[in-house]
Amino acid sequence: MAQKEEMASMNVALKQSITIHEELPKEELFKNIKEAEGKLSMFQCSKPKIQRVPYMLREHKSFEKYYEPRAVAIGPIHHDKPRCQLAEKFKLALAAKFIEQSGCGAEVLHKIIEDNIKTLKECYDEEATRFYTDEALIQLLFVDGCSTLQFIYSFMNNELASFKIKRDQVAFAEQDLFLLENQLPYEVLKLLMSQSAKKEVLNDAIHDFVTRNISKRNKHSKHKKTPQPEGTVIHVEEPTHLLQLLRTEMLGPEKSEAKKNKSKHLRQSFRNIQELKAAGIHLKPSKTNTLRDISFDSRCFAGILHLPPISVDDSLGPKFLNLIAYELCPDFQNDFGVTSYICFLDSLIDHAEDVQHLRSAGVLHNLLGSDEEVAQLFNEIGTDLVPNSETYRNVTSRLEKHYKTKWKTWMAQFCHDHFSSPWTIIAFLGVLAALGLSGIQTWYSISSPPCACDAVCKYLKKQLKIE
Repeated sequence: MAQKEEMASMNVALKQSITIHEELPKEELFKNIKEAEGKLSMFQCSKPKIQRVPYMLREHKSFEKYYEPRAVAIGPIHHDKPRCQLAEKFKLALAAKFIEQSGCGAEVLHKIIEDNIKTLKECYDEEATRFYTDEALIQLLFVDGCSTLQFIYSFMNNELASFKIKRDQVAFAEQDLFLLENQLPYEVLKLLMSQSAKKEVLNDAIHDFVTRNISKRNKHSKHKKTPQPEGTVIHVEEPTHLLQLLRTEMLGPEKSEAKKNKSKHLRQSFRNIQELKAAGIHLKPSKTNTLRDISFDSRCFAGILHLPPISVDDSLGPKFLNLIAYELCPDFQNDFGVTSYICFLDSLIDHAEDVQHLRSAGVLHNLLGSDEEVAQLFNEIGTDLVPNSETYRNVTSRLEKHYKTKWKTWMAQFCHDHFSSPWTIIAFLGVLAALGLSGIQTWYSISSPPCACDAVCKYLKKQLKIE
């Protein structure tokens, strides 16, 4: 009896777990098909929303390390994360300082968020805010917006020590501000800055902060406009959030030649930098550190590949992976610029020796650890990515053409084998000098006219024989 009851309960549970799919009336199906194109175009043309990392990346073995905040939760998605609760106390202190220095009261700043909550809420995917009332979201955006602006300003002016925030918390918080799931609408920052007496100073601090996170060699350098390469098109648009602002600054302006590039696509046959070097291709830093500033020049039997300088530290992995995740968001139409750069760099790096060549050329600054760790990092980031084949087509086609030109490879190999050190060069020059002197001596002995002394000697010899 007990066994029958158990079987019956199992059957009930099984039926409940099965989803019954019922067909739609034909008229409703046809209506949905007819309206689908219009809905899809509206979805794709809308401003990208702040959302979770796309599902295709959520199975990453180090998902928590790369995509979730470790010190401070910004916005609604990770607000209740236990390990970020300590930062909530610092947020209130930072917000208080921002309100004090803004020159207006907390009520004014709170009201401007309240008056725009409908627009600000639409900046998020519905799933991100569904458990928040409007009032709760207003308070969250108000505190997070004020504290974020004050953190950035104090960070760039070396004033965070006054808030008793430890160095490790500062480092993690800086990294957390560029996670896809940890973003505030840029409109929140803009609204709060508009009411502050330090509006221009705060705006400059944001851009300095973003610039610092592109290259950390000069950690607190003031923001400078990067000289732009020729043939570039500059589009200025309001960023969606700090991560998009980082992406825009990191990629730099789009080259106008990229849109009309008609280079014949050649399948890549080289596997890494070592093979390029053996073919006479050398590395040099580009004039700027923007990711689009990659070029290749072929000179006689040698070639020069220009790559933007990059600093590799603990923050690089999360930064690039979140930029890639942003480019993969379904409502963000883009050229996959960061994804394409990572794929291009991954195609050059296989082993630690490739990283060593990048370091020697001044292209890569290793602040992470061993060259092997850097190689593994880029190989990990570049796994299962689909680049935009048009982005570097001109560069890769010219690289491949040079690489497959045999006489250039032979000449490069000859020079590498025989002129790879100063001593071999000196020896070669010595041989040339000896051959030159020997040739001059031979020519002189054959071509020079008889000397008067030679004639006198011949005459004397002749007279002595006669006698």
